[in-house]
Amino acid sequence: MIESRCGILCSECIYKEQVNCKGCINIDKPFWGESCPVKACCESKNYTHCGECSEFPCNLLNQFAYDEQQGDNGKRIEQCKKWCSR
Repeated sequence: MIESRCGILCSECIYKEQVNCKGCINIDKPFWGESCPVKACCESKNYTHCGECSEFPCNLLNQFAYDEQQGDNGKRIEQCKKWCSR
């Protein structure tokens, strides 16, 4: 089951409980700001998640995945690959 546009597993995310986040595929505006550029890009191309894009993994997704403070060392990119292989 796809849980996010960028590959984050919402079922494992601490914010799901802390802020009652329903995941970016179920909300219009993320709790962390006005918009998420990854979500916006993915949805503008009518993809379910980033792994479906011909530019995957693009610079934007790599920036998010490997951000020193918010990144997950590429875990979300690997998750998108798993979703594509199903």
